[in-house]
Amino acid sequence: MNRVLGIRREDKNIWERRVPLSPRAVEDLIRSNLRVLLQPAPGRAFPDREYLQSGAEIEEDLTPAQVIFAIKEIPLSFFQPGRTYIFFSHTAKGQAYNMPMLQRMMDLKCTLIDYEKVVDDQGKRLIFFGKFAGLAGMIDSLWTLGRKLEKEGTSNPFSALKQAHHYPDLNSAKQAVKQVGEEILAKGLPQSMPPFICAFLGYGNVSVGAQEIFNLLPYSEIKPEEILSVYKNPDSSRHTLYKVVFKEENLVEPVEPQKKFELADYYQNPENYHSRFYRYLPYLGMIINGIYWEKRYPKFVTCDALDKLYRENRLPLKVIGDISCDIGGAMECTIKATVTEQPVFTYHPGNRQIIDDFAPDGIAVMSVDNLPCELPKESSEVFSLALEPYVPSIVKADYGVEFADLNLPPAIKNAVILHQGCLTPNFGYLGKFLPQPSLGTNG
Repeated sequence: MNRVLGIRREDKNIWERRVPLSPRAVEDLIRSNLRVLLQPAPGRAFPDREYLQSGAEIEEDLTPAQVIFAIKEIPLSFFQPGRTYIFFSHTAKGQAYNMPMLQRMMDLKCTLIDYEKVVDDQGKRLIFFGKFAGLAGMIDSLWTLGRKLEKEGTSNPFSALKQAHHYPDLNSAKQAVKQVGEEILAKGLPQSMPPFICAFLGYGNVSVGAQEIFNLLPYSEIKPEEILSVYKNPDSSRHTLYKVVFKEENLVEPVEPQKKFELADYYQNPENYHSRFYRYLPYLGMIINGIYWEKRYPKFVTCDALDKLYRENRLPLKVIGDISCDIGGAMECTIKATVTEQPVFTYHPGNRQIIDDFAPDGIAVMSVDNLPCELPKESSEVFSLALEPYVPSIVKADYGVEFADLNLPPAIKNAVILHQGCLTPNFGYLGKFLPQPSLGTNG
């Protein structure tokens, strides 16, 4: 008898068109003696007919499937007893808004596998959308820059750009960015802009994607220690942008001056470090934040620093593209996440007020928290390629055994947050975040 997997319809918002498995992957899985059920979904990046042609079945009721694949959080009413669910649960940090969902799964003795926790021995994520968050986030940030300059009364080449989701595909968006680059080469940036320095925080998948778009423009890469000399150089070119990538050693320093920065120590003892990024703020025109952040780490851009520089008239910063979108986190002025239909708010240093629109004064903050949705087909294809090799093992596993005996690839097993409704050893700490006492852990 074929084992059955289900693919849930995404309904978190109107922009969520991604899928965990493409029609091509589904066809391969069916050939490997799996049965695939999908809920109907007119808005998917791939139409239902392509899945039907691949041999899948379109069914509203996924009850025959013991393993359900999805992308985003699942409504409490959808869960069924004893099922296995694999999706981005956004629970591993104890996110309060998803604790009722986690509790519901525990009550129903479900198993939860989280894509975000599927990592290799070095902690590198194996199944991810991060690069596409960077790609879409950079396109949207350049669009934001164009609108911000327009609001200031400055005609600029970036005004020709659209948000990522308005392009039929990623290649079309890239061509549009290249055309902006050609105009910069031919006519230069507006007189008021140069030298325009864009800072990238982080160097992982998100940053790689963002830089891939930025690099389509004429640019010169500089080091953090070169920022001041470039900014003050009257001969800085109007026909190029300046890119600088910040790593941890550029962002923080030990609280005790006599100590040296050590990467391992920073991650183990972040409370012994504070931000040094404020030193560069007086010279940056744009910040693209793609770095992983938790509450125990320092904030890199604080509201206090922005307020001080604003009062001193030393804040050229026009746009923050906060792709990581940690509310009040690394970019403290990111006080909320935005949505694709209203992607930008303006933060006013000094009074710390915001307006949900562009303004001639203040900093335009682009903080859409679901950016890969804006490139749904390409992001789903790449995600599916990474996920597909693990699917047969996930679907064929016997989840009725004790956790210690659960036969899954190590990277997948380490991403099991719940097994039979109990927190696994790696995630026992989540018990303190639950709305009622934890039902225990499964060792």
